[in-house]
Amino acid sequence: QVQLVESGGGFVQAGGSLRLSCVFSGRTFSNYAMGWFRQAPGKEREFVAAIGWSGGSTYYATSVKGRFTISRDNAKNTGYLQMNSLKPEDTAVYYCAADRTVAVSTMSARAYDYWGQGTQVTVSS
Repeated sequence: QVQLVESGGGFVQAGGSLRLSCVFSGRTFSNYAMGWFRQAPGKEREFVAAIGWSGGSTYYATSVKGRFTISRDNAKNTGYLQMNSLKPEDTAVYYCAADRTVAVSTMSARAYDYWGQGTQVTVSS
């Protein structure tokens, strides 16, 4: 059974940076695309970024493009989300997700089979 565990969330001032990590276990990580989503209080879960199994393809939500970078290290079974120039509106619980067949450009959370428990990111103004 696939398990995903996020870490790296925290409290940061606007303009600051954080790097989230997502450790994958239970299957062969390099067979899965990985995505990051976020959910703010009272809002639906929204797509942030995704990366293909090899790391060669990435896709970003317009709201984070140019500020966030998604990456992966298949040797370490770990995915990352580097978040720079953070804004208060980036405050949310961030989730990593994995799926074997999802296309990188798919923004629907329903397309992903496996999810982590989430990590809180809070950006103060």
